[in-house]
Amino acid sequence: MSVFIGMPGDFPANSAKAVQNSQLRFNLRKATHTIRGKRATVVGELPDWAELRAAGKAIKDHTLRHLDRYLVQLEEAVQRAGGQVHWARDAAEANRIVTDLVRQTGETEVVKVKSMATQEIGLNEHLAEHGITAYETDLAELIVQLGDDFPSHILVPAIHRNRSEIREIFLAKMGDAPADLTDEPAALAEAARLHLRERFLRSKVAISGANFMIAETGTCVVLESEGNGRMCLTLPETLISVVGIEKLLPTWRDLEVFLQLLPRSSTGERMNPYTSTWTGSTEGQTFHLVLLDNGRTNVLADEVGRQALRCIRCSACLNVCPVYERAGGHAYGSVYPGPIGAILTPQLRGLGSDLDASLPYASTLCGACFEVCPVAIDIPEVLVDLRAKVAHPRAERAGMRVAGWVLAKEVRLAKAQRLASRFRKLVPKRLPGPLSAWTDTRDLPDIPKESFREWWARNERA
Repeated sequence: MSVFIGMPGDFPANSAKAVQNSQLRFNLRKATHTIRGKRATVVGELPDWAELRAAGKAIKDHTLRHLDRYLVQLEEAVQRAGGQVHWARDAAEANRIVTDLVRQTGETEVVKVKSMATQEIGLNEHLAEHGITAYETDLAELIVQLGDDFPSHILVPAIHRNRSEIREIFLAKMGDAPADLTDEPAALAEAARLHLRERFLRSKVAISGANFMIAETGTCVVLESEGNGRMCLTLPETLISVVGIEKLLPTWRDLEVFLQLLPRSSTGERMNPYTSTWTGSTEGQTFHLVLLDNGRTNVLADEVGRQALRCIRCSACLNVCPVYERAGGHAYGSVYPGPIGAILTPQLRGLGSDLDASLPYASTLCGACFEVCPVAIDIPEVLVDLRAKVAHPRAERAGMRVAGWVLAKEVRLAKAQRLASRFRKLVPKRLPGPLSAWTDTRDLPDIPKESFREWWARNERA
């Protein structure tokens, strides 16, 4: 999973730049508050929401515990239904498989349903390098693609754009956009609909992801709101679905739980407008399922971090996160922004880069993300666990060793407190050298003239 081009550095540097953009902050606040309000309304209608949430967590945990068995069951079911299954260890292997499958058809264009897995592996860029053009058909993804931009939200990739900005993008990059196009939502949607219609009708190959896979029948499931998914899944002669191995559910009965959890948590709807399911190959269409690992088995091996694989990509955590609301999605440097991205990306990519090592700190640990997560992922717990695994600077490690030595003995602590009180006027407001990063975002507490120990001893004598 590659870092977005143009997003160098770590999260503090990226977010410091983002918060200077007042238009971005306005767009994010308006959109996230609208979505979270709708979610709260429809969730409040269900008296058994807590039970549904617990059921979703239990189903996901059970599936992940027996993932090896259910993946084999899925493969056998897809093959019985006439589909072909391909296993991809990493992004490079997945890109090669998909590119080879498209080449075998002789086509140079494909249409796509919104898929975070294909964004994760950089599929569009890989296809372009081999002379194949991928056209996004989800409205928000189309806006991002035409604007040479990057997605900044799991559910609403163009959340950082307002209507006027979208109109300008359409007029500049969409060749068939009407000259008198306004920024009214209906007009923008109609322009996109007409632009995409030709793509749907002429494309012979489609690429999709899936929200869920059903092991018992080999069925893939996509939930969407625009109908573009239905067009992509039914019209082309070849359908290639790239899906992370964690998207598996054992049975159709399990799906019933998530068809209640996901729409309410994502778009704030009781039921999503389009739910498309497909099982293997159908008459006139060849189906290929690419099962993507790309670090997921490593995440599964982590006792604390594995709960991130329960994620159903609803984006509820983003919409309540005070950090995301101000910094936006681009600051995270990944297709997975917000609180879930702060725990998922470092586990998939590792903590080797400055960016990935900084993501576990992209949180106030307020716990709002855990409260709204429909599958009860304890994001703060994973964040704290990842912070403990980050390779801390030498100066910080040395400081912690000194602090541990002082705190280990009562006599040492008392002497340190007396020294600190006597020399308190010499302590700078901003720490020097490598320690300066701590005081860049915090105020150093004032050292009192008298420690509590000294006060207690004086008053006890009195």
